[in-house]
Amino acid sequence: MLNINIICIGKIKEDFFKSAILEYSKRLSKFCKLNIIELPDEKLPEKLNPSLISMIKEKECDNIIRHLPKNTYTISLDLKGKEFSSEDFSRKIQNYSLETSSITFIIGGTLGLNDKVLNLSSEKICFSKMTFPHQLIRIFLLEQLFRAFKIINGENYHH
Repeated sequence: MLNINIICIGKIKEDFFKSAILEYSKRLSKFCKLNIIELPDEKLPEKLNPSLISMIKEKECDNIIRHLPKNTYTISLDLKGKEFSSEDFSRKIQNYSLETSSITFIIGGTLGLNDKVLNLSSEKICFSKMTFPHQLIRIFLLEQLFRAFKIINGENYHH
């Protein structure tokens, strides 16, 4: 069974987000072994400058790197990444699963990911050019993974 890891910065506080994550995690258990690694985010000061932004991203990204599993295909979620349709994403997941037993998705914190993490990634994908809270992106990713497995298995899903 394929291992799917999601490394993400920031704790989910809202119950409605927690419920959605729990529901999609249950649904995905039929298709893969899901492991969500939730890492703490750095507190953002009232006033941010480029130097502080860089320092905060470096701390968060160094923590991500320490938690990266060995021998995994790494995909960072990034606004500059490639966009896919659900069908194309499902083909990607299917192709990765033929090459590896582990895929790790990385979701940065409020300030995003630094170049160190992005350069370690095998691929960068983007769900939308719009900006969303990273907590919501986690749910988007889980939903799209579930949809991808439904497509791969020839099961019904909503277009």
